[in-house]
Amino acid sequence: MVTSKARVLSSRQGSSQAGAAVCNDHALFPACYLIKQARRLTRIFVLTVSAFVLMTTGFAAEKQRIQVNDYIIHAVVSPQTHQLKAQARIKFTALEDINIATFELHNALRPTRVIDTNGQTLTVERVSQDSTVRVSLPSGLTKGSSDTLIFEYEGAIQSADDSPVQGLKLAYIGDPMTYLLYAGRWFPMVGYGTDRFTAIISVSVPAGYTVIGSGKPSAGPGSEATENAPAPRKGGSQSALNRLATPAGGQTFTFTYEDRPSFPGTILIGKYVESKSTEGGLNISVYTTPEHKAVASQYADTAVKEFFFFTTTYGPPFDQRLSVVELPNDTMPSAWAPEIAALAGHHFTEKGDYRLLANTIAHQWFGTMVSPATKNDWWLNDGAARYSEALYVEHVAGNAGFQEVTKDMSVGALAYVSVPLADVGKLDAFSPEFQSLVTDKGGMILQMLRWVIGDEAFDKTMRTFVTQYSGKPATVDDFRKVAEQASGQQLTWFFTQWLDSTGAPEFKNKYTVYRTQKGFRVVGEISQDMDLFRMPIELRVDTDGKTETKRVEVEGTNSAYAIETFGKPRRISIDPNNDVLQNSTDLQVRTSIMRGQQDIEQGDLTEALKEFQKALDINKNSSLAHYRIAEVFFLQHNYQSAANAYREALNGDGEPRWTEVWSHIQLGMIFDLTGQRERATNEYRQALQTNDNTQNALDTARKYLQSPYQPQSDKPGLQ
Repeated sequence: MVTSKARVLSSRQGSSQAGAAVCNDHALFPACYLIKQARRLTRIFVLTVSAFVLMTTGFAAEKQRIQVNDYIIHAVVSPQTHQLKAQARIKFTALEDINIATFELHNALRPTRVIDTNGQTLTVERVSQDSTVRVSLPSGLTKGSSDTLIFEYEGAIQSADDSPVQGLKLAYIGDPMTYLLYAGRWFPMVGYGTDRFTAIISVSVPAGYTVIGSGKPSAGPGSEATENAPAPRKGGSQSALNRLATPAGGQTFTFTYEDRPSFPGTILIGKYVESKSTEGGLNISVYTTPEHKAVASQYADTAVKEFFFFTTTYGPPFDQRLSVVELPNDTMPSAWAPEIAALAGHHFTEKGDYRLLANTIAHQWFGTMVSPATKNDWWLNDGAARYSEALYVEHVAGNAGFQEVTKDMSVGALAYVSVPLADVGKLDAFSPEFQSLVTDKGGMILQMLRWVIGDEAFDKTMRTFVTQYSGKPATVDDFRKVAEQASGQQLTWFFTQWLDSTGAPEFKNKYTVYRTQKGFRVVGEISQDMDLFRMPIELRVDTDGKTETKRVEVEGTNSAYAIETFGKPRRISIDPNNDVLQNSTDLQVRTSIMRGQQDIEQGDLTEALKEFQKALDINKNSSLAHYRIAEVFFLQHNYQSAANAYREALNGDGEPRWTEVWSHIQLGMIFDLTGQRERATNEYRQALQTNDNTQNALDTARKYLQSPYQPQSDKPGLQ
């Protein structure tokens, strides 16, 4: 999800290691900021960032011919040896006449036996190229018919080598934390993110480990008894299954998710410390490592507030339970599943990342309750979660905070404009194009819909949509019909314009002010370059007295307007609240910088420099572009060029403000590296004078005033 040229983390050898290396050297402290800001801007991996984003894959070569309805799984996990041994009883339905049933399964896991309910052993073919397992059905299966297969499989998952996405660890078995994400295909799967299913999942682990999953939990002593193996709900032969040996003295945790189909496939295992909150009747548990125990209660309080906010906004979720779980830093920044919101360990800080947590919790409604019917409908999931994050920011930080999120969404929405959102299913789901479209453009479509139909109709649309399609997959047409009914408006034009087309207009305004007997009259014309464009646009007129606003219907390339004011107009703003996705010079600069950040994340510094230079070609005074060019030179140990670029950043437009403090700190680091301590301390003092503590900048400056910077002296604390 970080390059436009190939599947994420698979086109460049060692790219994930390169990104990790950047963040393992304190010298590259702001470089980590670049990487993580790129993830925030486009929600790469989430926001993008959630595990559910990864549930659709572009690599499955075959058309889906079956749909899984129900699982009964028993897995024995041995963290010390990285081993998993499991049995899965899978009930599935044929979507067409078939002789072969194809499932996806992590390449590190090998089927040892597949049998039918009569105990007959079936022929199995493992295809590692697309992580699939193909099972021959001797009698075949007609369209609409159901059958049950029993898989026995095992293997060691200890690296990203056999991951469904090269270089990205979606599953790992080890100590002290094991994660088996739904996206990691640790059990035989089909229809990722679109085919909902029920499940009973039992996991046996050694003593001392806690297991978190989706569904009604129960736990008991481990044993080798047959009761721990998958049992058929109706009929079938239990004796056909081998008995699984569980760790001596261990425990078996069982999660029953049978009431309604969803995606209960994520299992998290660790030596966790649990903190609980039952405020307002909720059951919130926060599971962290002992290192982050001190901030667990803070995260529980934040989760409660966000949970209540979304309940008020969309209605109650499937369950009042939620587990907020710490993930290792070597996997996704966040992941979600029914009743689970998981964040990487470096997000558990005193400051916290309430935005990422809000985005992850929002998937309890968009994903768990309502899910996309097809890959083309994916923005209804991730776009809605992104916009839910924006709504919560608006709730706690006001309009200013909301505007910052919508600006970020606009950057991601226009970063890639080669494919319409309606055809996003053609893209690789791990590509930055896919992520930008479904997450940020999807979020902006909801923002624009809110502007078009009004707050009341929009709120009714979202609540009705969640209620009406609870437990079901939904299409864009389903959503459009709900919005039309709630608003009383025909909205085909709106969805056609923003789903079937690419790009966005760039507005220009020409006007003349006339004095009248009652004040002033502004007569003007809004022009833009998209002939078929149609949207209402707000104009704000700042005057000597009262500010006037007017809603103008913009249709075609030129649209006239007239506004009466009492005070003399001083300034006219088009779309002051960023209600409409639009292009601009500033946005073009930010999108080029964002693409460069994605290249840094992949370790492709040459491509990053090209993107940053594009930004400078648009705005030669961009402090951010100069700063990020400096970061690339720093990564290359080209310290003279880096110092020159940091100076340019200090002499630029000063946007964003943090470029000043961090440019001084980075210059100080360079002087320390080159043995010029007096010049280094001067830069650190200038950093302190900015009084800007963005990403703990002032603490870093004080630290290096006390002792010179040394490469790889410690781990970064940047979030």
